[in-house]
Amino acid sequence: MPVKFRQILALLATLMAATVAIPVLAADEEWQEAEAPPPPVWHKEGLLAIEMPIRTSLNFGVDPTTLTIGPDGVVRYVMVAYNPTGSVNAMYEGLHCDTGEVKTYARSSEPGQWNKVATPVWRELDVTQSATRHALAFARQGACDGNAPGGRTPAELIRRFKDSRQNP
Repeated sequence: MPVKFRQILALLATLMAATVAIPVLAADEEWQEAEAPPPPVWHKEGLLAIEMPIRTSLNFGVDPTTLTIGPDGVVRYVMVAYNPTGSVNAMYEGLHCDTGEVKTYARSSEPGQWNKVATPVWRELDVTQSATRHALAFARQGACDGNAPGGRTPAELIRRFKDSRQNP
């Protein structure tokens, strides 16, 4: 076998092995959410700032150390909301890009201290609803790519989010 042909085969084998399989549901299969991991420790420092409409009095940011993409395709993260007077609140949320919905699993006003939501429910992302506006902004700014997560890994999603800032 010629050397060049073997090199091409080796390259193709490497590329195929490196490909991440994304589960695809058959038409008759119903999506099921995986169990959400426990709320992670969050930090106010180093947040990925979310651009919000001018009429919003709070600032929002995602703690990149809390960002995960589950096997169910749900992007989970801690969203931190704060105002100029120093008041801070955090929400541990899941973003289901395929359906355009968000779920809040827990809330916190201090890192490490969570109040779990008794019965978390999926809510439609809606710009007119203040409870989901920040999640919609995060989805549009890189957390989602159409109906899929904005990356296959948290690092890829963060890179896409940052790139959207530099190339609007």
